[in-house]
Amino acid sequence: MVGRRRWRIVRRVAFVVLAGFTALAVVAGLLAVWAVRRSFPEYDGERTLPGLAAEVTVHRDAYGVPQIYAGTAADLFRAQGYVHAQERFWEMDFRRHVTAGRLSELFGRDQLETDTFLRTLGWRRVAEREWGIISEESRGFLQAYADGVNAWLDQHGGGEPSGDVSLEYTVLGLTTRGYRIERWSPVDSLAWLKAMAWDLRGNMTDEIERAILAGGGLTREQVGELYPPYPQDLNRPIVDGGRVTGGAFVAADAGGAGGGWLPALTAVRDGLADLPALLGRQGTGLGSNSWVIAGSRTSSGKPLLANDPHLSPSMPGIWFQAGLHCECGFDLSGFTFAGVPGIVIGHNDAIAWGFTNLGPDVTDLYLEEVSGDRVRVGAGWQDLAEHTETIKVAGGGPVTITVRTGRNGPLLSDASAELRDAGGRYAVALRWTALDPGRTIDALFALNRARDWAGFRAAAALFEVPAQNLVYADVAGNIGYQAPGRIPVRGEGDGRWPAPGWDTGYDWRSYIPFDELPSVLNPARGYIVTANQAVIGSGYPYLLTHDWSYGYRSERINQLVEAAGRMVTVDDVGRMQMDGYNALAPMLVPHLLRVPSATPAVDLLRGWDYQQPVDSAPAAYFNAVWRALLARTFDELPAGYKPDGGDRWWEVVRGLLGSPSSPWWDDRGTPAVETMDQILSAALSDAAAELTDRLGDDPADWRWGDLHTIELRNQSFGESGVGPVEWLFNRGPEPVSGGASIVNATGWDAAAGYEVDAVPSMRMVVDLGDLDGSRWVQLSGNSGHAFSPHYADQFGPWRRGELLPMRWDPQTIRREATGTLVLKPPRT
Repeated sequence: MVGRRRWRIVRRVAFVVLAGFTALAVVAGLLAVWAVRRSFPEYDGERTLPGLAAEVTVHRDAYGVPQIYAGTAADLFRAQGYVHAQERFWEMDFRRHVTAGRLSELFGRDQLETDTFLRTLGWRRVAEREWGIISEESRGFLQAYADGVNAWLDQHGGGEPSGDVSLEYTVLGLTTRGYRIERWSPVDSLAWLKAMAWDLRGNMTDEIERAILAGGGLTREQVGELYPPYPQDLNRPIVDGGRVTGGAFVAADAGGAGGGWLPALTAVRDGLADLPALLGRQGTGLGSNSWVIAGSRTSSGKPLLANDPHLSPSMPGIWFQAGLHCECGFDLSGFTFAGVPGIVIGHNDAIAWGFTNLGPDVTDLYLEEVSGDRVRVGAGWQDLAEHTETIKVAGGGPVTITVRTGRNGPLLSDASAELRDAGGRYAVALRWTALDPGRTIDALFALNRARDWAGFRAAAALFEVPAQNLVYADVAGNIGYQAPGRIPVRGEGDGRWPAPGWDTGYDWRSYIPFDELPSVLNPARGYIVTANQAVIGSGYPYLLTHDWSYGYRSERINQLVEAAGRMVTVDDVGRMQMDGYNALAPMLVPHLLRVPSATPAVDLLRGWDYQQPVDSAPAAYFNAVWRALLARTFDELPAGYKPDGGDRWWEVVRGLLGSPSSPWWDDRGTPAVETMDQILSAALSDAAAELTDRLGDDPADWRWGDLHTIELRNQSFGESGVGPVEWLFNRGPEPVSGGASIVNATGWDAAAGYEVDAVPSMRMVVDLGDLDGSRWVQLSGNSGHAFSPHYADQFGPWRRGELLPMRWDPQTIRREATGTLVLKPPRT
């Protein structure tokens, strides 16, 4: 989303639109309907698509999901570009302005700081370099995709930003004059992969927070207590064990600086906080679940593969469902990114795959000592590389910035005007694997065509950033796991704290060889679970990260799979995905019931099953208690660093429950020294008072869904602050079940409130014994056009935990099609 503090230009747009609504009231209602519907795509009939070698057929189902049938790969991806543009072009255009640091062209000077930070990161520059190193075949696929997008643009004004393209351009045009839509470039697609890598980058936010807390009054020991080690004795890693032998991983189962740097680091933190979160915010909910169950445990005798990535809620949702079919090696169904060819998560006719964020430490912040345009290296000084960037600004003249880069990467702190003007002694540089050109797009196409475990691993070897946990299943009955990615091997340091950039001992030495990364094929237990927990135990010879999710989701999935027995079905797995068990509750509730309490609301917790459906009174009260407990216990933490309530804080508090006299329990605002029981009792009262005020006097009437709501906000115009504009593009709020750090991972930030800030962005269950019986759903709908029947038609099923048919058989697809569009080459 665009940074909230920079919404003044969008609000000006909104007020103009509000005046337009007054005018529309005088105009015939049909004109308003036409204005909204004029950009809706055609689902039936024939259209010409230049460059096609032969006709392409696009069947759409009742949810607007296209199944594209072509004769060649080039025709297939050209048609995919056309179909993506039909439904999502504004989203694609907005995203490429983000990735290139060009939001000011759309929204004016208020976006200049965001653009400066993004230009300093240099996503677009890296993508341009990648174009020269990826395979010739991949370049051809990307170009065909871009040609399809541009053919659609040619049929819809050829670059004129009108309502024929999308309603957002009508709103934009009320204040931004002279904007022209550029033709789609293959590099636009590559740059989106950089945004994906950025939002899934790992522990950079934790690294900054640790350093600022340590520099702001806490000791390193205290900071360490807030970042406890992964509880290996409690929650299992993905791969039970293994070793590196002879240059290959073999699974156990043979089947610092002074305080002067604080302003620079704080400036980087503030810049990060204001960057658009196209996939998700680092925090309580950014993660994912995936698991694969062997045929020995399923009713069909073939594997089941489940996946639900947890990302920020948005409108439209991040995913676009599609099928891609041709006799050219690409015969697929799954989830795509609008703007990128191919299938990101899904299956072909032989294998299925899913992703969760592996979360390795692939970013390091280096504190650099600078003098003018030089940076210290050892006892000497080195010149910084410099280049200028010109940012076009809607409604104003262009602005030129200077980007400086040292041996450890771009100086992110330069993006702060205050620091540049002050000429500070210290700067902060970013070393990040994604700033080196890579071939992840080659990996995507190779994954789409993989036929077996060997082909899958060959594709994974090309998958450099973002590093993901890859789960695998095939129609032959195999299941597997592979950790891919470009993961650094450091000299000094362990990546948890910013390193001294002048000390070459902290340089990266190499990357972990792919063959030595953890993997497993057909484990004896018959299933594999990944949910951002530790990949492998402490005996592994390389450092992946210290900042895992703490394994409560993954351990719950392990329990659910084991309890399901030997005849698991697709429906069973769908129910597992909606499991609302709060694993914090059985640790904390006995203590809450033990301490004295003046509120009868505590009785809600007696006999509670620890599930969190929308109508649960115990869930409402428990989460309010948890929020109050965090606020009282960690009152010494500064604003901006309050506990978000995710599973790291579960682990922190689990440790403190065994230390009732810990200084953390003391309320710093009173002269007394409080104990654990006093704080627990106070939290019970605080929560009861809050819910009485918000939900009424009778605790039995409290409902979790009355607190825990989700609103799908448009990424560009969804936070204008003007009701009619938000009504156009947003949907909700609606109550939802689940919660943070549980399987149905509807995350919320305890420092901010109960509103959902991260979600299972889609859910998928692939049945390798009956691909036509697979199921899926996404957060909103396939269309990006407000008021399209498919703008939010999956929101209801998603909230209710329903899965929709993920069709595969061509006869089923044709029979159930509600629209058929034929794309034809031009007549010669």
